[in-house]
Amino acid sequence: MGTPQFAVPSLDILVRNGYNVVAVVTAKNNYGGRGGKQLIESPIKKYADNANIPVLQPDKLRSPDFLTTLKSYEADLQIVVAFRMLPELVWDMPKLGTFNLHGSLLPKYRGAAPINHAIIQGETETGVTSFKLKHEIDTGDILLQKSIPIYNDENAGSLHDRMMIVAADVVLATVRLIESGKYSFEKQPESMSTKAPKIFHETCQINFSETATTIYNFIRGLSPYPGAWFTLEGKEIKVLKAEKEYSEDNPTPGELKSDLKKYLKIGCEGGYISLKEIKPEGKKIMSISEFLNGCKYLPADIEM
Repeated sequence: MGTPQFAVPSLDILVRNGYNVVAVVTAKNNYGGRGGKQLIESPIKKYADNANIPVLQPDKLRSPDFLTTLKSYEADLQIVVAFRMLPELVWDMPKLGTFNLHGSLLPKYRGAAPINHAIIQGETETGVTSFKLKHEIDTGDILLQKSIPIYNDENAGSLHDRMMIVAADVVLATVRLIESGKYSFEKQPESMSTKAPKIFHETCQINFSETATTIYNFIRGLSPYPGAWFTLEGKEIKVLKAEKEYSEDNPTPGELKSDLKKYLKIGCEGGYISLKEIKPEGKKIMSISEFLNGCKYLPADIEM
């Protein structure tokens, strides 16, 4: 059970290692692309179709038709990677249970956006966890964990791509352990739990009253998607890459400095955020020099 690209290596590694994946459950096709008229299939559906695996795309997971069809496959085990919350009728169906792969070292960063929040909080390490599903989201007993470093200049996109390969290895190891019957669970220590809630556009706005390090991590944690942003002369600017600069100048938060050619930096607590790659509203992604060379809406009083 999964939908995005993150889940594809986990399905692929099971298929390549000879496991009988009797069916795949994924999201319904959506319309998108230019003009919203192109029918888009999930990466998992594309993989399953190419591998001749039956695909189920239920609108409602409690639908009697879906439940009947799912039960007919008589799966011994269900593996969930980047899918939606399951009702008990679904996760309690297989005799060996349902196991989820989560993109954090649980109980830290429970929720929809663990990769983003780990970087935003300045973590230097994260990982993946396989656990057995139960009622409360991301709280089930842990079977396996594997940690990976978060590099100083890494963003959510690069961490995502590294993590999905590690996740596949953990999914395979999880299935092999369950198959062997020689495994034990570890309870999640509730005292260490933290949240990683869903990210919304309004919560991605940069607060330049924060420290340079806090803003730098915020930008990394939201890059390349959905993108941290600020407004400049009424236009929204997404910041995809930046550097932090410490300074004793005590700049005013939000204060702009630029040579109007190669750099544009913005004051914050204890220094500046120097913009490197941005996406202005209605335009393509560009370097800061490209932006400055063609910009028509920088403030007239910008400090050089």
